[in-house]
Amino acid sequence: MTVACTGIGVVSSASVAIGPAYVISRGSICVTPSWITAEAVDTEVERFETAIQVAAAQLRNVREQIPATAPDDISDFIDTHLLMLEDRVLSGQPTQLIRELRVSAEWALQQHRDALVQVFDAIEDSYLQTRRDDLDHVVNRILSILLEQHETAPEELEGHIVLAEDLSPADIVLMKNRGIAGFVTDYGGPMSHTAILARSLGVPAVVGARGASRCLQHGEMLVLDASHGAVLANCDTALLADFSQRRSDERVRTDDLRRHGPVRAVSSDGVAVRLNANIELADDVELACANHAEGIGLYRTEFLFMNRETPPSEEEHLAAYLEVIGGMGGRPVTIRTLDLGSDKQPGAPSGCSAANPAMGLRAIRLCLKEPELFYPQVRAILRASAFGPVRMMLPMLTSIWEVEQAERIIEQAMGQLDA
Repeated sequence: MTVACTGIGVVSSASVAIGPAYVISRGSICVTPSWITAEAVDTEVERFETAIQVAAAQLRNVREQIPATAPDDISDFIDTHLLMLEDRVLSGQPTQLIRELRVSAEWALQQHRDALVQVFDAIEDSYLQTRRDDLDHVVNRILSILLEQHETAPEELEGHIVLAEDLSPADIVLMKNRGIAGFVTDYGGPMSHTAILARSLGVPAVVGARGASRCLQHGEMLVLDASHGAVLANCDTALLADFSQRRSDERVRTDDLRRHGPVRAVSSDGVAVRLNANIELADDVELACANHAEGIGLYRTEFLFMNRETPPSEEEHLAAYLEVIGGMGGRPVTIRTLDLGSDKQPGAPSGCSAANPAMGLRAIRLCLKEPELFYPQVRAILRASAFGPVRMMLPMLTSIWEVEQAERIIEQAMGQLDA
């Protein structure tokens, strides 16, 4: 009898993997409240700062192990975590809690992590929600150092399918270098960095397969069908042969597609389909072009506003947009204006937070209420349109009035630019 465990599939260049299970059981890091004496405060702050430095050194070591032939964006995932370690948003508050409340470094960090998670959970955008995973990966790395729970990826992984509650980008890079056939995680979503990195590395993966690491046994033969989000155990000979053939056919098809180069997407009845890419950063353009995207269907601009005390200026907006437009080489780019709630937009004026920002003051409503956020972005998008085909997307519109108000601001900006 074949046992199936289903999750959220991640399609990669080789979406079928076959191999023995390697179960990594880490469990959650347990942090208990603890207090320190006034004399120990400076030592505790130093211990916390040292843990951050050690975590950064570990990640830089992982980055050095990325093969030179790997896609350029692979190191970006590690760099993202390094930037988080350097950001005072992550390290500043725990230090303050240590000094003011005289609590241990790990407890201060855990409290700050919980507060940040509440912010991420309140964000409606699914991509930004999954950045909570990155926060957890970075915090857990620091906590493991503080608690001296050091753990490295197992050495004997070649040909195995790794099962774990979750894996960080650093874990995946190390395991890829050690020849894993694929991996399965209990948590995660299709827009998490874990999933994106699996796709970039061409590693078959299923994420969000709840309980897989507990239900499946170490060493048993598994079939991982990433394209359908399925993990199969106890397969008979015929089923194993079928998936082996399917894996071989996929490799042949992928090689054939690469030989043919870019072709238009056309349905079987002759209808042409435009395939656009969604991007978050200018660095994503290279991957979009490599996969022959015909344009950018959605350029999220929220990251321009995050991790800073004041909103970006018009010139900062323009520079970011021109980089994307230039990279697309004449293909259309759709830029979405700010889509965050006021309680999650760094530098937003005080006193404008909403009890439920997902339904209240956010996105276009926030921009209309606080035109100093909206107007520079609109002007920058209009200026950028002189350098390529640009479209503007207004998020979360709920009424004709909002459309009319937004159009009035856009027309005013156009008039000033024309003058």
